[in-house]
Amino acid sequence: MADQPKRLIYIEDEEEMIDLVSLVLGRRGYEVHGANGGRQGLELVRRELPDLILLDLMMPDMDGWDVYHHLKAEDETRDIPVIIVTAKAQSIDKVLGLHIAKVDDYISKPFSPQELLDSVDRILGKGKPTGQAA
Repeated sequence: MADQPKRLIYIEDEEEMIDLVSLVLGRRGYEVHGANGGRQGLELVRRELPDLILLDLMMPDMDGWDVYHHLKAEDETRDIPVIIVTAKAQSIDKVLGLHIAKVDDYISKPFSPQELLDSVDRILGKGKPTGQAA
């Protein structure tokens, strides 16, 4: 029996970005579901319980940090890894995300497809020999 593809949810308010990320990660064998905005994203994550969440910070309906804090406050979703994918590219934003909020990774837009793939593969442990400690 083949391994199930890893399921990702990308919470983003720009449909074109969801399409682009879905295309890039889909070619690598990931199953990507897009959620248009923070509120829809929270609902989808609670329903699907994905392997990984990609999260934009600047969305009109609900700020990405609000979404992140809701996810980390709930037992069912707190252990799902989160990669921030945002145009907030200043060093302080990245430091706050990685070291204060403890997100799993922080990717600034614009990013290369390889940068995205490397981050997702690393977080999900793809390519590591079976049984090897992380």
